[in-house]
Amino acid sequence: MLRNAVRWGLLALFADGPKYGYQLRTEFDTRTGGSWAVNVGQIYTTLDRLVRDGYVSSAGDSRDGLAMYEITDQGRTALECWYVTPITKTDRPRSELAIKLAMATADPRVDIAVVVQKQRTESMRQMRDYTDLRRHANDSGDLIWPLFLDHLIFALESEIRWLDHAEAMVLRREQIQPASDLTPAVSEAPLSGQVQR
Repeated sequence: MLRNAVRWGLLALFADGPKYGYQLRTEFDTRTGGSWAVNVGQIYTTLDRLVRDGYVSSAGDSRDGLAMYEITDQGRTALECWYVTPITKTDRPRSELAIKLAMATADPRVDIAVVVQKQRTESMRQMRDYTDLRRHANDSGDLIWPLFLDHLIFALESEIRWLDHAEAMVLRREQIQPASDLTPAVSEAPLSGQVQR
């Protein structure tokens, strides 16, 4: 089974016929609204793996001499299976944000409130941008783009709620600890890349 979302996404693009590499990149970018950058090198590496796994085969050359690819019966069966297989927790990518906060809470030199506030500000900015795009998405008559934007917006709403929860937990912990046990939040020698207030 393919695990990589880019590989599945590219395989799905073959459903309406043969394509060449740069065409796949353009269509992938269009369908994801440019929110998931994939370079041409990654496209061709992924195509090689799809061919190796028997999901895609060569379809000759285009009129311009570009190598064309098409989905195989095996690839179509795998794609149909992917569509109806729920994404489980173990399939989800690791969250860099969760890892960052986990590491930051163990480091007395890091002010967790600053880390959370910076991320919350950025997440809210992204949510505003996606919400603006969503307002105009209905005008296009396309179903895919509004659904994709809704997914991004709902994910950011969830992330902001989680950040609020994380901040509240940190504040509760600091209120429970005796003052003598608290280490200063920011040392005189800040971590590399740490933002100064």
